[in-house]
Amino acid sequence: MTQAYGSTDATPDGETDSQPAAAPGFRTRQSRFKERFLRWWRPAGMWRRGIVTAVFAVALTLVLFFHSDVPNRIGNLGSLLETFLPWLGLALPVLLAVAVTRRSATALIALLLPAVVWLNLFGGLVAPKSSSGGDLTVLTHNVNAENPDPDGTARDLVAAGADIVALEELPESQQPRYARDLAAAYPYHSVQGTVGLWSRYPMSGVRPVDIRMGWTRAMRAAVSTPHGPVAVYVAHLPSVRVKFDAGFTAGQRDHAADALGQAIAAEKLRSVVLLGDLNGTMNDRALASVTSQMRSTQGAAGNGFGFSWPASFPMARIDQILVKGVDPRSSWTLPRTGSDHLPVAARLQLP
Repeated sequence: MTQAYGSTDATPDGETDSQPAAAPGFRTRQSRFKERFLRWWRPAGMWRRGIVTAVFAVALTLVLFFHSDVPNRIGNLGSLLETFLPWLGLALPVLLAVAVTRRSATALIALLLPAVVWLNLFGGLVAPKSSSGGDLTVLTHNVNAENPDPDGTARDLVAAGADIVALEELPESQQPRYARDLAAAYPYHSVQGTVGLWSRYPMSGVRPVDIRMGWTRAMRAAVSTPHGPVAVYVAHLPSVRVKFDAGFTAGQRDHAADALGQAIAAEKLRSVVLLGDLNGTMNDRALASVTSQMRSTQGAAGNGFGFSWPASFPMARIDQILVKGVDPRSSWTLPRTGSDHLPVAARLQLP
């Protein structure tokens, strides 16, 4: 019988008499070991993908959790970090997008760590806390010495309807204009150095407060409200700068904050309100001499972060209304004026 082309004769054992071809899945022991080794170290799989993203998430967690341990000895790095600390939360959606794109379970689980820490630090600010009531409205505004429209700024402040208005960075040349524009709404006022206080109610005990600057940038007055006397402090702490050669230059501000804190601690009146541009946030440890004894109206009764500077794109809450012995009911920022700061206001309930 003729053998078909290409066929082979089988042996009794079922093997062909030609050389057997290698099986498709055949590998030598060495190649199998190499393949397994490479597969083990290759970032494949939902648990092995996204390791770098997970590392960034853990690093962000450490920065948020231990921000108070970042030293100030080198360029006041700690204070600089704390000034813009809430903005680190922007890294969360970025890391989340990367984790989802990479389909990495490891990265998603690691991302829970910074999310929980950030919410613990700032979640209370995000939630609305304002309430109705209150019997005293206060307002503070750094009007900017180079304000191109001081008259318009004064009109905007009068329209806000506050009972007490504090102004900072008042140049001597513009003080008469503000006094004239605010006189009808606020019959009582005093200017000390470059800060001033306007009130619907009588004031007494007006004096400058020494914050170790060599000139006056803080004052104190007792305002006789219908619900009792209130000690009102107005302060404009020294500016800070970020320099490549010196870092976050805040030494003078820190010394001034200590002096202001000592003055407030010595106050005899029970109800105390601090209005002003502190050039620092409530997270900044350098302001602890003040913030440790007073409450922020934004933190206690605000809706959101209430950033006030710079006015064109607010990134930090450095204009503050702090209280002691007073119950904040609401806190908010006002629309932009001719200044580079936003005005901030609060409604307070006096005891």
